[in-house]
Amino acid sequence: MKEEHIQEVLDKLKNGELTEYYVSKEDFLPIRNVLVKRADFKYFRGIAKRGGDVLYRYMESPRS
Repeated sequence: MKEEHIQEVLDKLKNGELTEYYVSKEDFLPIRNVLVKRADFKYFRGIAKRGGDVLYRYMESPRS
């Protein structure tokens, strides 16, 4: 995945255009590398799924 596409998806989660985004095991590291650089990183919650996939959601308050 390209960084521009990843940023677009993360912005859609933040703006409420998407409620959640499913990430396959293969795409996890590229998305994670972009996500940890964002100022709002702690507002994203990644929920691990079977097989190494992750479901991301944007929360109203940051995690600790």
